[in-house]
Amino acid sequence: MELGFLAPLFTRLGPWASVYIDTTRATEDGRKIQELRERAVAAQLIDAGADGYTTRAVIDRLSHEPVSGAPPGRAVFAAGAEVVLDVPLTVSPPSILATWSTLPHVAPLAQYLGEEPCCLVAYIDRTGADLEVRDGTGRARLGEAHGREWQSRGHRSIPEDRYEWHYRHRVENAWEATAEAIAAEIERAWPESGADLLVLTGDTRERRAVLQRLSEQLRTAAVEIAGSRAAGGSRDALEQQLAEVRQRYARERVDQALERFRRGRGKPGEHRVTTVDTGPGEAAEGMPAVVDAARNHQVATLLLTPDAADTARELWIGPGPDDVAVRRDEARAMGIEHPEQARADDALLRAAAAAGGEVLVVPSGQAGPAGGLGAVLRWTM
Repeated sequence: MELGFLAPLFTRLGPWASVYIDTTRATEDGRKIQELRERAVAAQLIDAGADGYTTRAVIDRLSHEPVSGAPPGRAVFAAGAEVVLDVPLTVSPPSILATWSTLPHVAPLAQYLGEEPCCLVAYIDRTGADLEVRDGTGRARLGEAHGREWQSRGHRSIPEDRYEWHYRHRVENAWEATAEAIAAEIERAWPESGADLLVLTGDTRERRAVLQRLSEQLRTAAVEIAGSRAAGGSRDALEQQLAEVRQRYARERVDQALERFRRGRGKPGEHRVTTVDTGPGEAAEGMPAVVDAARNHQVATLLLTPDAADTARELWIGPGPDDVAVRRDEARAMGIEHPEQARADDALLRAAAAAGGEVLVVPSGQAGPAGGLGAVLRWTM
């Protein structure tokens, strides 16, 4: 999970109300269920010490959830009587979770948003392409590319034999120009899309023609699948293929991160990262090492095993994202005048987000970092 969208949560002081709630309403009494959930959220927040104004802001936001078309779940973060971030979830939380804490409790997002990548999808045919962006929260149209399709005026069929070669040659030139235009539009849209994966759909020949005209970076990021640009056509098979491609990419991404971590790990609990020459895959494991790496902006990927021993461990923090320490006296030595305690997973996520890192959840059954927190590093000391 990329962490950039969490920035609004780390630019202001708390305490924070953090709420995770299932918003599915498949039964006729959906409205009643919604009201009961809102009451449960309010009760949990008040019991945790939340002020009435912030609690009311959260409940007001939840009460405006539509009866139909709601996402599987929502995460709402509020402070100072204001909802700062409202995130639709792709996975329904198993139960209501409402907390009141110094930092926003963002760690569960890694589970409930899922690991499916943000992808740029290009629906290609011989006249152009439609571009859209898909991520864990939905899809959005990004643009389109138009080409020129030549056809001899006054003819509905291929001309007589003596003109056939000339006709086909002009049609082929028109398609090559269209493929160039599509590739150029994809190159233009790629940086603003924020995508990790490029999916090209259409007939094989059309996809390949566009792929060949892309830069090496985009060719490396691209996957081809069969599909149709035609409006109103059935896209069930296409949607299934897209889901499989994104899920496969997510699995491979986690597997690669874990492999890099295992190659670069030191002994659990070491204060310094390993000195083994494993290139960019060097890792930090154990709370002191991970905290050091986060504080020094070394974390490229934070690895998180939900509900593991170290995730809920308390660290000492200050107002800045780099203000994180294992011990209170260490925090004071760093110049933090009034250190406060916060969950380790939330404090490390804040630091990783500020440094442009990401977080990946270790799948159930796979061996992850000792204690449940580790990091793949972008550089070492």
